[in-house]
Amino acid sequence: MFSFDILSSPGERDYNEDYTAIERHGDAYCFVLADGLGGHGGGDEASRIVCESICDDFSIRGAVNETYLSRCFELGQQVLLAQQARQGRGMEMKTTLAVLLADSSRIQWGHIGDSRIYYFQNKKLRQRTLDHSVPQMLVAAGRLKEKQIRGHADRNRLLRVMGVEWDEPQYEIAQPIARMGGEAFLLCSDGFWEWIQEKNMQHMLKKAGSPKEWLQEMELAVKKNGCGKHMDNYTGIAVFL
Repeated sequence: MFSFDILSSPGERDYNEDYTAIERHGDAYCFVLADGLGGHGGGDEASRIVCESICDDFSIRGAVNETYLSRCFELGQQVLLAQQARQGRGMEMKTTLAVLLADSSRIQWGHIGDSRIYYFQNKKLRQRTLDHSVPQMLVAAGRLKEKQIRGHADRNRLLRVMGVEWDEPQYEIAQPIARMGGEAFLLCSDGFWEWIQEKNMQHMLKKAGSPKEWLQEMELAVKKNGCGKHMDNYTGIAVFL
């Protein structure tokens, strides 16, 4: 069984550059979330183009394996670069991307940028993606503590995004896991995770009866903590398996 829900808000900005999409092919599902960079008409279009191109392809030939997950990122990149060239707006059309694939037996995910995927098993946090950002790099180098990423002056400086030509893949793919039951996932943009701690995500998950309830409770915390602080767009997809 799959159950899921989505929320997305411009926060305290004039427009929303985040985009989400969900597609199904047979018993397989594809969940995608992108946070566009480049301003109105650029970032929002980039995130939409990438998500829609992946879901259109998944509806025809979707699968849950590393080969197909790589295809999602490569296809999204190809379509985005082509659109940049067509419009002459390379500097304005970039995006992060998080992709979660799941079927009746397997789950696999990947990301690029600082949109995160959190993996919970039996309502306990097991893993999260690591941001492709300057603060995350400083954490890896031992020069910054994990808890200091939120609010860091360079938190929005990304080292890898969709829409920049690469000689080798810049996205990161996690090892697949077998479905055992009790899995829950949160895909979210940085405007979401910036304002809620992981321990609170987990606490609210334990009380939630559905993905919608979980998102609603987390959104209350996000809005409370970010209110009046020029909140960025915030978006989340909650998935229960």
